[in-house]
Amino acid sequence: MPRRSLIQLYKEEFTGYNIGKFRQDLLAGLTVAAVALPLALAFGVISGATASAGMVTAILAGLIIGGLSGAPYQISGPTGAMSAVLIVLVQKYGLTGVWVAGGLAGVMLLIIGLLRLGRFIAFIPAPVITGFTSGIALIIAIGQIDNLLGIQTAGSESSALKFIGYFKGGFTPDWHTLVLSAVVIATMILWPKKWNARFPSSLMGIILATVVNLLVKWPVSIIGEIPQTLLLSDRLSFNTIPWDHLQEFIGPSLTITALGAVESLLCGAVASNMTGIRLQANQELIAQGVGNMIIPFFGGVPATAAIARSSVGIKSGGKTRLVSIIHALALMASMFFLAPVMSQIPLTALAGVLVVTAWRMNEWESIRYIFRNRFKTAIITFSITLLATVALDLTQAIMIGAFLSAMVFLNDSASIDIQIQEVDPQKLRGRGIENAGHCRHVRVAYLTGPLFFAATGNFNEAFLNLTDTHALILSMRGVPLIDTSGMQALNSLHHAMKKAGIVLMLAGVQPSVQQMLVRGGLEAQIGQENVFWSADQAIVEAEKRGCAYCGE
Repeated sequence: MPRRSLIQLYKEEFTGYNIGKFRQDLLAGLTVAAVALPLALAFGVISGATASAGMVTAILAGLIIGGLSGAPYQISGPTGAMSAVLIVLVQKYGLTGVWVAGGLAGVMLLIIGLLRLGRFIAFIPAPVITGFTSGIALIIAIGQIDNLLGIQTAGSESSALKFIGYFKGGFTPDWHTLVLSAVVIATMILWPKKWNARFPSSLMGIILATVVNLLVKWPVSIIGEIPQTLLLSDRLSFNTIPWDHLQEFIGPSLTITALGAVESLLCGAVASNMTGIRLQANQELIAQGVGNMIIPFFGGVPATAAIARSSVGIKSGGKTRLVSIIHALALMASMFFLAPVMSQIPLTALAGVLVVTAWRMNEWESIRYIFRNRFKTAIITFSITLLATVALDLTQAIMIGAFLSAMVFLNDSASIDIQIQEVDPQKLRGRGIENAGHCRHVRVAYLTGPLFFAATGNFNEAFLNLTDTHALILSMRGVPLIDTSGMQALNSLHHAMKKAGIVLMLAGVQPSVQQMLVRGGLEAQIGQENVFWSADQAIVEAEKRGCAYCGE
């Protein structure tokens, strides 16, 4: 599919826009703001900056990146994964180092987008991304133990060493902070899902903990003053940039670039499956680049697209990128009018939010899928990436993940070709099949090449616009192998076709591929009655079963 310009994206989004759609965008934007508010405060603090920095980041990212984004559903801001990277940089370089590295990362993201290299970011297998995400979740959780317990322990070179240090004792937990954090955690866990759609559990938990603390006035640490301005006093300026030492920040900026690109495009992939609207990857990277070049000069921290916020916007009925802009304006209003109240929020309440958020960050469905079906390569890749993320510097972890990706990539082939065709009656007659080919609603997709992680994007896109289809037959004689990402893509296609009332059939499946389908339980889900030796057999059977479009 050709790349579309930002102007074309705007035209597509806002053609036929009316007051009804604006109401949907307004409601969705306000809902996203309610979800983003506690996360912005928490991620600002955990980044080693301030709650104000988190708010400024969320506001500017919503306005700038949201306005330039490669899809209407992308909503950016400070995230847990990025915060885990930044806290290490703050300890080593201070906030100036974070701003410089973030600005350089913005330049790199902009260049990647302008050179249209975004598709190469997708060449990272699912187990690596899953392992890295779980490692980040552990780093966030470990980093909040001090705030949860109301203690101050010495810093460590890695999260793994920090965690081990707690078992050596030498500290006494503060029961006040434990109670307040427990209030937040319990609220987030017990809050009914149907209520969460109207009022986020994280925001309710913070409100309850803050009210309790204001009533009993316990001696716990609070956020403190939140400046009512977008231009923070602590921010990057051209005079404070260490021009003579910029080479020191190349490594950290590469880490931020890689993480920002992967997380933004991963968010786009998830949201694309939810909406059916394809993300323009290179435009998204341009948006991320521009935003992250500007945000440091206001005192914010690096931002990236956030799956949690984007999915909330979609589920709330948002239609256009105005959702991101409205959410940013709502956060700005809260910053100017609710700053005195937010300044009283206990840090342990934010820690409670982050611990639950870290748990939910894990891609549990993917983890269960990998381990339940005992995919050895995926398990090893996931485990190594997770351990490297927790035990080593995050730059090293990303390099290890990239190395593992390259090894898997070299072990497999590189591309898959998909040709979707209608049934040709003349060709069937030439093969001696006289009574088939009359239904025009049977499609045959001829697949050539391995169905693995690098091919799932093309595979998913190929079937997005199927219409007037009674049966889809995948002719897989040209597919020599399939990996876990391919299995997940095929599984998603099966569910999408089933939901659309389309019968999915497989034909010419090679023994090695069929073995994987059996191991992953996909053959059982699709049904052995829908698996055939050849596409011709599948066509005959599809027509025998009758077609709703043909009225038979």
